[in-house]
Amino acid sequence: MEFRTKVELPLKGPEIHHADQLMMWGSCFSEHIGNLLSENKFTCDVNPFGVLYNPISIASSIQRLLDGLPYQEQDLHQEPGQWYSLMHHSSFSSADVTECLDKINQRIIAGHEHLLHADWLIFTWGSSFVYTWKEDGRIVGNCHKLPARLFERHMVSADEIATAYLPLLQQLRSLRPHLQCLFTVSPIRHLKDGLHGNQLSKANLLLAADKICRELDFCHYFPSYEILIDELRDYRFYADDMMHPSPLAIQYVWECFGNCYFSSSTFSFMKEWEKIRRGLAHRPFNPETEAHQAFLSQILLKIEELKEKFPYLDVQKEIKLCQAQLKK
Repeated sequence: MEFRTKVELPLKGPEIHHADQLMMWGSCFSEHIGNLLSENKFTCDVNPFGVLYNPISIASSIQRLLDGLPYQEQDLHQEPGQWYSLMHHSSFSSADVTECLDKINQRIIAGHEHLLHADWLIFTWGSSFVYTWKEDGRIVGNCHKLPARLFERHMVSADEIATAYLPLLQQLRSLRPHLQCLFTVSPIRHLKDGLHGNQLSKANLLLAADKICRELDFCHYFPSYEILIDELRDYRFYADDMMHPSPLAIQYVWECFGNCYFSSSTFSFMKEWEKIRRGLAHRPFNPETEAHQAFLSQILLKIEELKEKFPYLDVQKEIKLCQAQLKK
């Protein structure tokens, strides 16, 4: 007897190969999945503007990357002791304007290059509520805890979201004929909107994703929202705040994601890399023993063999870590 509602996963479609270049956009849930991709040595650019929740700001950020337009001082705002961008996460902010611009523009340069070579764009939309900067009517990505009187807040419709994405995605597809796009809705609940408001907000995102995927055959939907809300509906799958998914829930969604999209060769690589990761994480009582030094030599050999087999791998950090421990 099954004591849960099993979510029907998408039929096997386009496969994600380990050599593919991926870009993740969206809420902090996209960061969780993006970090797991990075841990498994995928070439993955995660949120070049930092965490963004609403789909309109994400579309605007992609267009900025596509155009390759650097930020200038006039694009920033200043509060006493802090420079910041209304389109960026606070991690880009700085007391020094030059440092703030450097952090933003370095990510724009790298993100522009990555976008032009991306094989997959993976979107995780969090909310259809947007904040408009009253001064110029622009939808912002981050309010930086500024006074509410400076913004107007409203919910964008599914049609507005689709209208923002359809021409943008078609433009990207014309540049990258093999580009695939994957849409998902963040299962993180925005309780400040109220439970009903949160459901209305998520409904707009679900409808917009469905409309885009029906109109563009290179766009697909993955049900991370449904997996957590319906299949993992028990509160043991949530963090202490009862809004964010627990590590166990994230791991389960990750496994479902992999089963839907990873190729057999991708799984094969991940199995090899997991052995190396566990070896690097091992902490012996006495690292200077002959046995442990031989163990490290074997790990280093495996890393170098993988690098030879998969030339695109960035494993310099792991090689240096092994070499440093071998010197001891």
